[in-house]
Amino acid sequence: MDNTVNSKANSSLNNKVQKFGRFLSGMVMPNIGAFIAWGLITALFIPTGWLPNENLATLVGPMIIYLLPLLIGFTGGKMVYGIRGGVLGAIGTIGVIVGTSIPMFIGGMIMGPLSGWIMKKVDEVLEDKVPTGFEMLVNNFSAGIVGGVLAVLAYLGIGPLVEGLSSALGSGVEAIVDAGLLPIASVLIEPAKVLFLNNAINHGVLSPLGIEQAAELGKSVFFLLETNPGPGLGILLAYFVFTKGTVKQSTPGAMIIHFLGGIHEIYFPYLLMQPKLILAVMAGGASGVFTFVITGAGLVATPSPGSIFALMALTAKGSFFTVLLGVVVSTVVTFLVASLLIKRDTEEDSFASAKEKSKGMKVKKEEVTITDVHVELGKHDLSTVKKIAVACDAGMGSSAMGASKLKNALKDKGVSVSVGNYSIENIPEDTDIIITHGSLASRAAKDAPFGIHLAIKDFLTTDVYDVLADKLAAVKATDEKKDHEKVEKKLETLTRDNIRLNLPTVSKVEAIRMAGQILFDAGYVEEEYIDAMVQRDSELSTYIGNGTAIPHGVSEAKKKIKQTGISILQFPDGVDFDGNPVYLVVGIAGVGNEHLMILANLAEIVEDEEKVEEIRSTNDVNYIYKLFTS
Repeated sequence: MDNTVNSKANSSLNNKVQKFGRFLSGMVMPNIGAFIAWGLITALFIPTGWLPNENLATLVGPMIIYLLPLLIGFTGGKMVYGIRGGVLGAIGTIGVIVGTSIPMFIGGMIMGPLSGWIMKKVDEVLEDKVPTGFEMLVNNFSAGIVGGVLAVLAYLGIGPLVEGLSSALGSGVEAIVDAGLLPIASVLIEPAKVLFLNNAINHGVLSPLGIEQAAELGKSVFFLLETNPGPGLGILLAYFVFTKGTVKQSTPGAMIIHFLGGIHEIYFPYLLMQPKLILAVMAGGASGVFTFVITGAGLVATPSPGSIFALMALTAKGSFFTVLLGVVVSTVVTFLVASLLIKRDTEEDSFASAKEKSKGMKVKKEEVTITDVHVELGKHDLSTVKKIAVACDAGMGSSAMGASKLKNALKDKGVSVSVGNYSIENIPEDTDIIITHGSLASRAAKDAPFGIHLAIKDFLTTDVYDVLADKLAAVKATDEKKDHEKVEKKLETLTRDNIRLNLPTVSKVEAIRMAGQILFDAGYVEEEYIDAMVQRDSELSTYIGNGTAIPHGVSEAKKKIKQTGISILQFPDGVDFDGNPVYLVVGIAGVGNEHLMILANLAEIVEDEEKVEEIRSTNDVNYIYKLFTS
C-alpha cells in the first residue's frame, strides 16, 4: 500500500516538474533566434571576436540587457493571457531591468507570467461591470494602471531580490567551478534528459547562467553541459558495435538524426532499453564537461538544436579544437563504459518496449487515445486545408522528424500545403490540422481549440502521414475537376440580368442585401456572403463618394465566393449611406483580379459627375452594361 502511495506521489511530482519545465522552456524556445543573433553578434564584433568592430559591438549590451529579457517577459505573459498578458509581461519586466545591474532573464521569467496572471485576474473582476461604450477606455486604462504598478513593484522589490539570488547562485556556481566539481552536474543532467526534463534544465537554468557568463567572458561552458551530443553518440555506437538485428540496423539513422540533426530524443529509447547504461552517459557527460573546463572551451549562445553543426556555429573564437575535443572525449568514454555494461544479446522486442516506455515518460498515467484518421478526416471538408502543425512538447524533437516525414509524403503526392513543427503552446491559430502524440492530445485540444486534431501513437512509424497525403491528393484532384467544370460553365462577371434600374428608395442595409441577393441568385456566391457584405459596411463604410457605394464581403468571407461577379442597382431618389446620398450601388464578389477591370472603369465613372448623373437617370440597361464592360 505504501509503495502504491509513494509511486503515485512520485508520479504526481514528476508530472508537476515536467509541466514547470515545459513552461520555462515555452518562454525561451520561441525566442531562440534572438539568442542566437545576439550570440553571433557577440562572437563577431566584440574586441576578442572574429571581426572586432567598435560600433557594431555596441549592439551587444542593449540586446542582452533589454531585448532578450523583454522578449522572455512578453512571451511568458502571452502564454498566460494572450497578447494583453504579453504587453503587461513586458511592462513588468522593464521594471526589473531598470532596477538591477545584471541581465534579467530570470526576472523576465518571473515578471512575464506574473504580470499576465495579475492582468487576467483584474479583467475577470471587471468583467460585466463596465458600462456599454466604455469597454475600450476601461481596457486601456486598467492595463496602463496595472502595468505601471507592476513596473514600480518590480523596480523596488522583485528586481533587487532576483539580483541578490542571482549573485548567491553565481557565487555557488563559481565555487563549484573553482573547486573543479562542475563535471558532477552531469550526474543530474544526463538522467534528467531521459526524463524529458532537458528543456527545463537547459533553458530554465543553464542558459541564463551561460548568458551572464558570456557577457563577461565572451563565451560560456554552461552552453555545453546539456547540449553536448557526445554521450548520446557513444550509446548509439555501442549498440551498433555490440548488438545485432533490428536494433543494430536502426542505429546508423539514429546517429545521423542525433549527432547531425541535434534531436537527442532519438537515443532515449536505446538508453531505456538497458537502464544501467545511464551510468555510461553520466560518465561520458562528466568527462566531456571536465575536458571543456580544463581546456577553457565555450560557446557564445545556446545551440538549438544540439547538433554538432549548431555547436560549431556558436563556438567562441579559439575554442573550436577544445569544443570538439570535449565532444570526442565524452563520446569515447560513454562508448567504453557502455561496452562493459551493454547486454550483447539484446532482444529486438525490448527496443519496441523501450520506445513505448520512452513515450510514457513524458506524461505518466495519462490515458492515451489514438485517432482513427480515416474516420476523423471523413468528418471534415479538407478542400480548405492550408496549414498543418506537427506538435510535441518543445516543438523541436519528435515533431521535427514527423513534420519532415509529412512534407515528403505530401511532396510525393504533389500536394502543396504548409507543414511546420511547433510546441503545444505555440501552435498557430490559423492551423487547419494538428497532429500530436496521444499522450499530448488533451493538452493540444486545450491549448489549440481549433482545427482538426489527430492523435498518433508514434511520430516516426505512424501511417497517418501517408493517409493524410492520399486524402489531400484526392481532394485536390476533385477540386481540379470541379474547377475545370466551373471554367466550362463560367458566368460573365457582369450580365445584363445583374443590372436593376428605377428601384424605390430603401434603407442602406436593404440596398446592400438586394445587391448580395442578385449575386447569390446568379450563382456567384453562397448565401452567407450577403451577411458578410452587411458586416463589412457596418465596420467600415463602403461609400466611395459622388453618389456611389461598393458593398462587398469581409475578408473571412472570401471562401463563400464561387466566382467573380458584380451587381448594379440604380436608386434614382437615392439611399442614405450614413448621411451620404447614394444613387448607384455596385455589389462586388471578387476572386483574384478578375473584377479589377470593372472597378477601374467604375473609378473613372465616379470621378465624372456628368456620367454619374446619366447613370442616375437612365432607363437603358445596355448603356450601363457597355459603360462598365468597355
